[in-house]
Amino acid sequence: MPFTLPSRTPSGPRRRTLLASAAGAFALAGCSTSEPSTTETSGGGPSAADRARARAALDSRALAERYAAVITAYPSLAERLRPLRAEVVRHTAAFDSGSRASGSPSPSASASESAVAAGATPAPSATVPATEKDALKELASAERTLADQRTKALLDVPGELARLLASVAAAGAAHAYLLTEGTK
Repeated sequence: MPFTLPSRTPSGPRRRTLLASAAGAFALAGCSTSEPSTTETSGGGPSAADRARARAALDSRALAERYAAVITAYPSLAERLRPLRAEVVRHTAAFDSGSRASGSPSPSASASESAVAAGATPAPSATVPATEKDALKELASAERTLADQRTKALLDVPGELARLLASVAAAGAAHAYLLTEGTK
């Protein structure tokens, strides 16, 4: 006796259709949610990300000034410190260019003022320690402190800025190591 198929076709959608529809709806829902914009604010002032970016730029600028002061005071350290200072200057530029790309005002007095208001320390006075060894230790300490601050700030900023802060914090930790290498 030959096998016959049932004459009745199941009513309703097939399992594959349901799965495809569910996957499509899930994908659309995932695409429609996004991170809050870094330019969104609640009071018309700069957002937390913009303030963090301005503070990071100001801190990097102050650190570059410290490097310059040490290089001026101890020309024998110039060859060792110039590449590190150049990196710090590039970090400043990265933070500044990110604020322009997000639609924030250029890093002018307003960015610096908001960074100071957020607790950033302005550029230190041009006092340099009495010895080269102490100057290197001070620079290493400043790099470590700044790297720690940036690492803590990662929790409060959105993705791209967090990646930039993490990268610059890692570079600062490497600078601290290079500054203390051979001075112990």
